[in-house]
Amino acid sequence: MKISYIQPLISAFLIVLSISSCQKDEVTTFTKIVIPSSGPITAGNISGFLKGTLLTGQTYIITADITVKKGDTLASQPGAIVIVKNNSQINIQGVLQLIGSKEQPVSFNSDTNQPGTWGGFQCDTAQAIIIKWTHVDNTGGPDASGSARGTLKVKNAINVDIEDSWFTNGQDDLIRIEKGATITLLRNTISSSGSTDGEAFNLKTGVKGIVAYNVIFSQAGSAVKLETSSRIPFPQTEVEVYNNTIVSNGWRRGSAEPGRAVSVGVNAIGHIYNNIIVNNYHGIELFSDGDLVKTTYGNNLFYATRDTYTDLVDSTQKINIRDNFYPASGVGVAQPSDLVSKKIGNYDPLFINFNGLVAAPNGFPNTYNFRLQNGSPAFGTGFAKYDQDLGAYTTNGKGNQH
Repeated sequence: MKISYIQPLISAFLIVLSISSCQKDEVTTFTKIVIPSSGPITAGNISGFLKGTLLTGQTYIITADITVKKGDTLASQPGAIVIVKNNSQINIQGVLQLIGSKEQPVSFNSDTNQPGTWGGFQCDTAQAIIIKWTHVDNTGGPDASGSARGTLKVKNAINVDIEDSWFTNGQDDLIRIEKGATITLLRNTISSSGSTDGEAFNLKTGVKGIVAYNVIFSQAGSAVKLETSSRIPFPQTEVEVYNNTIVSNGWRRGSAEPGRAVSVGVNAIGHIYNNIIVNNYHGIELFSDGDLVKTTYGNNLFYATRDTYTDLVDSTQKINIRDNFYPASGVGVAQPSDLVSKKIGNYDPLFINFNGLVAAPNGFPNTYNFRLQNGSPAFGTGFAKYDQDLGAYTTNGKGNQH
């Protein structure tokens, strides 16, 4: 009889311990358990079923689709180089653990170095995703139907931890995560992706976590899109979106379905603070079907380098960028803590290097420096719960490291 009382107490203790072990701040990964791989992978051509570790300084050529089976891990050391041929994709049913370093990033690219020329990471049933200090370039190659593939897709209630990495020149959604995953998307740089559609972070159906200190430039669709599901409204998607620098997104989709810096709809909850939002088709759009009671926002800086710009889909339509910081099609309104530009020069964030580009094509080379000059209005005007400053580059060293 004593065992029947003690066992539930032990179980409860283990549950509490497990929950507390998952707590984290935005500068460390919540994934503490490293699932071992099964030895080094020999450099050269690879294809088919794969597990093991990609080695520092070695070059690997993917010649056909790769599959990492459930229970297996594909890992990397810093400085591993992967070149993908034949529009191949990487299917992750187990664990993807790419760990580069600032000095030696991991690299994935196609052999042609052209946008849309390989299939990316298809991780719908993966067990865990950990990506740090990794370049992922030129994904979005067509599937068998001719449709562009996303860069990284997850449809599973797992931990997805992507930090300090670069994603460029994809053709559709860069990172699409669904079905209850827990996310940490920190200090990444996403650039020039989406051909005529595609979000940078498309987060749906019960996803929870953090999107912070990212630079998102020239995405075809929205930079950050939050939705739950019209059919299955619970659990709700709930994401903290803070201290991102979001520039020149949404134009390639035009007025037919405008791209936004951040959108919240379909019973989702957003907490949107300390972002720098410049030259986007729409700024923050809160739809009436989102959970507006629980959604919070403020301390965001809105700026436009031009008063109007021509819609790229309908060339007869001129867009007043400032009118769309909080577009009339949504129900969000400027907050007293926001810095909302009224004219050119007013609340200019003072990027170190940016020529005021509004719209750019897929694959546009991003050579801009979105760090801030001295005297930027973004310094010292943040919501302190998240950061004292606005944008991805902050004075306390917590921000983007690129």
